Amino acid sequence: MLDTHSLDVSVVMPCLNEAETIGGCIDECRITFTSANLRGEIVVGDNGSEDGSQEIAESMGARVVHVPLRGYGAALLAGIRAASAEYVVMGDSDGSYDFSQIPLFLNKLNEGKDLIVGNRFSGGIEFGAMPWLNRYIGNPVLTRIGRLLFHSDVRDFHCGIRGFRRDTILSLGLVSPGMEFASEMIAKSSLARLRVGQVPVWLRKDGRSRAPHLRPWRDGWRHLRYMLNERSKRQ
Repeated sequence: MLDTHSLDVSVVMPCLNEAETIGGCIDECRITFTSANLRGEIVVGDNGSEDGSQEIAESMGARVVHVPLRGYGAALLAGIRAASAEYVVMGDSDGSYDFSQIPLFLNKLNEGKDLIVGNRFSGGIEFGAMPWLNRYIGNPVLTRIGRLLFHSDVRDFHCGIRGFRRDTILSLGLVSPGMEFASEMIAKSSLARLRVGQVPVWLRKDGRSRAPHLRPWRDGWRHLRYMLNERSKRQ
């Protein structure tokens, strides 16, 4: 049995019907643990997959947490709470993020940072990996608004791969069940004056044959509404 007290990292992935890609993500994590000499675990926050994702993850040694409340934030938060290591790296289970970059996040955390956010715009975006609307309008505009409202240096508010100190992030009282969870984490970290850093990351085209869960207009509005409401509460 794995000694959770000596873990270097817990990797947390949200999941909803990702049978096509979750195995590759787990493999990539395992290879990274070995090559970087890390003791790690993989925790999957599953939102009720019906395509065998849970069985694939468990068969490959990941720990599956069943999350009845639907939503990206709900799945991640349950996984983070279940994680055993002091340091957590979160990333999507659709194959879009490169888990070989886990050591970049751990290095920054070991330097004393509390939260490390990936930056896809400085790292690189594979052709077709991000819709034009998101890449040139949605993400830049929402990030600029977030930077102004919360006096943050983060340049990619919605990047899905991040590293952080588990207990510090849980102490923020994150509650958003949907995609706006990404904005809530940065907003509350900035308001709490946590030590936030960034690393360049590579975004790949995801490996799914179905449409993504993300709905640009709906989710963009949810991010904006969250940021405006959170800022108004602090005035």
